[in-house]
Amino acid sequence: MASEKYLAIDIGASSGRAIVGSLDNGILHLEEMHRFENGPTRRGNSLFWDLAHIFAELKEGIRKSLAKYPDIRSMGIDTWGVDYVILKPDGSFARDPYNYRDSRTDNVPEEVFKIVPEPELYSRTGMQQMQLNTIYQLYAHRKAHPEDFATGNTLLMIPDAIAYLFCGDRTCEYTEASTSNLLNAKTRNWDWETIEQLGFRKEFFPRLTPPSTVAGKLRVEIARELGCPEIEVCKVGSHDTASAVASVPAPSRKNWVYISCGTWALFGAELDSPVLTEAARKASFTNEGGLNGKIRFLTNIIGMWLTQELRADWALRDGDKKPWSVIDRMALQAEGLKFIINPNHREFLSPGDMASKIRTYCEQTGQGTPNDAETIRCIYDSLSLCFRAKLEELQKLSGATYDCLNIVGGGSNALVLMQIATDICNVKVIAGPVEATATGNILSQAMAHGTIADLASARDVVRASFTPVIFEVKDHDRAKYDKAYARFLSLVNR
Repeated sequence: MASEKYLAIDIGASSGRAIVGSLDNGILHLEEMHRFENGPTRRGNSLFWDLAHIFAELKEGIRKSLAKYPDIRSMGIDTWGVDYVILKPDGSFARDPYNYRDSRTDNVPEEVFKIVPEPELYSRTGMQQMQLNTIYQLYAHRKAHPEDFATGNTLLMIPDAIAYLFCGDRTCEYTEASTSNLLNAKTRNWDWETIEQLGFRKEFFPRLTPPSTVAGKLRVEIARELGCPEIEVCKVGSHDTASAVASVPAPSRKNWVYISCGTWALFGAELDSPVLTEAARKASFTNEGGLNGKIRFLTNIIGMWLTQELRADWALRDGDKKPWSVIDRMALQAEGLKFIINPNHREFLSPGDMASKIRTYCEQTGQGTPNDAETIRCIYDSLSLCFRAKLEELQKLSGATYDCLNIVGGGSNALVLMQIATDICNVKVIAGPVEATATGNILSQAMAHGTIADLASARDVVRASFTPVIFEVKDHDRAKYDKAYARFLSLVNR
């Protein structure tokens, strides 16, 4: 395999990075070149993303990367799902993109279901019902600003909007578009029937592009501004979870489960075709696009968002941010399974005052008031109990048995959480790679250029390049965990 360098632009809900991947004889080495903080901006009563800030930071990341490695072959962009911009004919955006946590979608799903009943919508799109999905955002957006949907305006998902800014491409990448709840899970194209029923123009939705595709070259004016060559821009698995799942070092001939654990914890399996049953809908599983035509059959869990917000609360209170190692030690010091929450409770979706929200939840459910250490342990225990519930549901829906969890992404660095999840789920956990999304992004670019043949070959590179941390069950007191699991289920079903 030839030696090549690629640039991953990996933007999450809380941070963004520019990471150079050097692929040499089947071994991938990563080097972070630039990092910046990201997050929602409040204007009045609405939450937005500051796209101008993101774009400026990305240009700095590209400048640094190409200054050190002028032989970088291409760049690829991945972000979170569901959010979008509206592109006008003159090339400008109608407004800054809304943040998916914006409250304008409150009660909107119920309005949509009066037009397209929820079971019918799921049978077409196969998407977990979450009010942050693009379908509900667009419906609410049109009610507030119908002028943004004027003839000639088109939709671009966030990574596609950034790719447009860099190279002028106006298409939507498939894996990112699959998070919209507007794609037909069987045809892998826009679901025109739903789009027509909701009264959107067909022309509003651009052509779809598969992942691992070269979209164009860096605009001349940007290359000139940054003093760098006009490198190619690739459409990768633009939804960050699609890229992360591509980096799971799983064997190709065995059943396996992944958790892409970052701000969100995406729990699922990789399948060849969608599961569109009523049982899957009721279990809140979704069918999203993956690389090489795969379906990511998964469910969304609020993941490290809870600890990120808690850490931010404490920083405001104490004047500095606790290191993650300190947070892990706090979790170890607290009694396990004393406090339990439903991580997916809607109260925890919005930013701000997370410590108070968790205390209130525990008090209202008769558990008492947790201190700081107990609050962290509560989050770790509750996430792990949620993992167990989703594992059981996935096994019922897929008919397969899974005895191992592959956990990738930043959350796999939370070693105390990994051991707690191992013990509660009673299965082996393989943790890593940590930089799963950037890894998958780079491997997708290599597939676009033909350097790597397919997804199986990409995973061969992952196994050769990274050493995972393996966790085995240490605490075999199943009665204790079963009792806590029953408490958890009673909270979820309240």
